[in-house]
Amino acid sequence: METLYSESINKIRQNKNTIEKALNVKISISGKTVNVDGDSLDEYVASQVLEALDLGFTTDEALLLAEEDFILEKINIKDLTKRHDLPRIRARIIGTKGGTKRIIENLSDCAICLKDNCVGIIGTADDIKKTIKAITSIIQGSKQSKVYSYLERERAKDKIKLSEDLGLKQIKSKKHKE
Repeated sequence: METLYSESINKIRQNKNTIEKALNVKISISGKTVNVDGDSLDEYVASQVLEALDLGFTTDEALLLAEEDFILEKINIKDLTKRHDLPRIRARIIGTKGGTKRIIENLSDCAICLKDNCVGIIGTADDIKKTIKAITSIIQGSKQSKVYSYLERERAKDKIKLSEDLGLKQIKSKKHKE
């Protein structure tokens, strides 16, 4: 049995049945303490899902962690900068009307959530690596347009790698030789 402390108890309480069915665990709530009972691997995944919910992710985004390829990564803004204007840094990550956050999510195929001075990211390991680099650049003062360009270049590289992996490049080169 694993015991966790959570600030977003209401969100967990509302989605308790969905989480229990999806993760094959039993959840009991007492105050702000959540007890998770089940197989050790299921308990670990449930703790990750509950941590994601506590960061502010939606239930659907948090339940992605139950899939094999998805992981949760957290970045503490204070660890990456010595600046003291943290509200301004958070605003740079979010952007006007959430634009910067939404563009980074779309270009990186990751879900991003901010809570206090912590940025949570859910995605595959490769996608998270690129997203962390992008968010770190914004925190350290890079222009958003440069970060978007970086993510677009990385996405193009991934498409090229994917076509090579599928053998499409070899098929094209054989046609040109004939």
